[in-house]
Amino acid sequence: MADLRKRVLALVPAYNEEGSIVSAIEDLKAHASDIDYLVVNDGSRDATESICRERGYRMLSLPINLGLTGAFQAGMKYAYEQSYDYVIQFDADGQHSAAYISDLVSCAEGTGADIVVGSRFVNCRKPVSARMVGSTLITAMIKLTTGQRIQDPTSGMRLFSSRVVPLFARDSDFGPEPDTLSYLMRSGFKVCEVPVEMRERIAGESYLNFTKSVLYMLRMGVSILLVLWFRKKGEICSSSCL
Repeated sequence: MADLRKRVLALVPAYNEEGSIVSAIEDLKAHASDIDYLVVNDGSRDATESICRERGYRMLSLPINLGLTGAFQAGMKYAYEQSYDYVIQFDADGQHSAAYISDLVSCAEGTGADIVVGSRFVNCRKPVSARMVGSTLITAMIKLTTGQRIQDPTSGMRLFSSRVVPLFARDSDFGPEPDTLSYLMRSGFKVCEVPVEMRERIAGESYLNFTKSVLYMLRMGVSILLVLWFRKKGEICSSSCL
């Protein structure tokens, strides 16, 4: 059982999630009541913000839509300023289960991992689909560039320790994406996986349709194989040591 006396924040980026935000936050309150949470309303055009206000949810509301990376980084700035020990990336669409948060924290404490990925594929094979083919290719590219294998690099359920929180809070190039995982692994940070199960989206539509999924995979591939090799490892040291 994880020591949830550590300061843990569930960071919940939300864009147009009026149909699922209540379910996601109530799941956190029911199954991870010992941790804090923060909804980052990413300039939603629907009732997401008003629902959160009516229910008294802890929320940071952005005036415009910044996208996942911008919303995530806004939440990481808050986490850094509040000196949290761990931050859990938790989707607002109802796919993640708060019951696994304790497992992520336990893994971080037991292994000293800087990032723990909630993986759907630790104990089972990936299903055959276009998106899973892309995930398999990203796994291969990370293995090629780091020598380590991450079975579920596109999982959106991740834990970040206080060692890496400042990097996401201060560097606009650090997003919650597989290329960032690859870069951090190559720079000596430890990444582990724990098995989780994920549900189908409760409501709304995924941002990644087929076309966007293909473009996403291409962008991740170019970044992992080419772009990140031109970034200086010293950037991490200078940021994390501040």
